[in-house]
Amino acid sequence: MLLVCSRRCGGSLFRTLFAEVEVDASGAYQDHRVTQPGYVCLNCGAPAVDLAAVPGELEAEARESEAANSVLAEVLCPVCETKVQLDVSMECPNCGSPLEV
Repeated sequence: MLLVCSRRCGGSLFRTLFAEVEVDASGAYQDHRVTQPGYVCLNCGAPAVDLAAVPGELEAEARESEAANSVLAEVLCPVCETKVQLDVSMECPNCGSPLEV
């Protein structure tokens, strides 16, 4: 994790917004778990960003973009006449017959 203030104020302390904290019967801290990423800079109050998560997000976006670009055309299946988007599998998802562009 590498947290940075979105306003670049130089703050080095951050608060986790969505965390579960476990305490014992006397209220002493035992453990914690972040349930959803969300942080705020304690210096200026701006949202903080986890720069370590950026490469993973970029890879996920690239995979989604690649999947969206794999569709070649829309045709009717010659066997079952279902409107099908051709992609790398090149077969009808309804009846399994091979398709051509």
